[in-house]
Amino acid sequence: MLSPDGAPARMPDLAPLCERIAQAAHRALIDELETYPKPGLVSPVDAGSHRDMDAGTLRRSAGAIRPFFVLLAAAGARNAPLAELRAIGLRAEAAMMAATGGVNAHRGAIFSLGLLCAAEGATGGRLPSAEARALAVAARWGAAIAARPPSPETHGGRAVRRYRVGGASGEAAAGFPTLRVLALPALREGRRLAPGDGEAARVQAFFALLAALDDTNLLHRGGAEGLAEARAMAAGFLARGGVAAPDWRAEGVRIHRAFVARRLSPGGCADLLAAALFLDALEAGR
Repeated sequence: MLSPDGAPARMPDLAPLCERIAQAAHRALIDELETYPKPGLVSPVDAGSHRDMDAGTLRRSAGAIRPFFVLLAAAGARNAPLAELRAIGLRAEAAMMAATGGVNAHRGAIFSLGLLCAAEGATGGRLPSAEARALAVAARWGAAIAARPPSPETHGGRAVRRYRVGGASGEAAAGFPTLRVLALPALREGRRLAPGDGEAARVQAFFALLAALDDTNLLHRGGAEGLAEARAMAAGFLARGGVAAPDWRAEGVRIHRAFVARRLSPGGCADLLAAALFLDALEAGR
């Protein structure tokens, strides 16, 4: 590659960009963890429906996988194929398991956030909006993602096969439509409804996801009935005003306790909330 004067051009130093991307991804995981109430899920308040992990587990997991977000962003900048991204993702999973004593804390987030990190690296952080960043995944790797059959070895993959839903792969292959149509608008609406309360905005986005997403973790734990029940409770929360209602926090805690009683855990919604926070931060230049 030559510069305009005919001399060999220097490749840009991608390290600062990749580090910034990884930092935003890690921060999104921590912000998702620290959001409460978030029905059935781990937070600093309690472990939700989980008996094998707590907030400390998720913090260790997020720290362990952070370096791999750097690698995924760099791979995207090289226009790496999906197979290379997947190999990095598997290394991230191994690091997660080592940090958590074998607990799957963030496998779904490694997949979704990892692809978004790679897309941000591929586009050099130049896209104008969060929605455009989500679509960049489909533009580069959508066909390859769609061509891979759901894994028979994971809870999510088995739920996709059994219930014929799209799952995380379907979301990614289509450019994360649930992020673009639901989560990001709800996050912005939450900021309008509760100015200055970042946690409230995150709760609003989470309930918007919960009311609509075919969450494969809910299907795994509760079947179609559990998914329908969870979505109905979330829709009710939103219909009563969401975080604009004066008692929204108490209502969210009530729903959280109902999830815990049924051992329901919407892990797919948690992954997409983190992805929405990541895209939102990139759009804002944070």
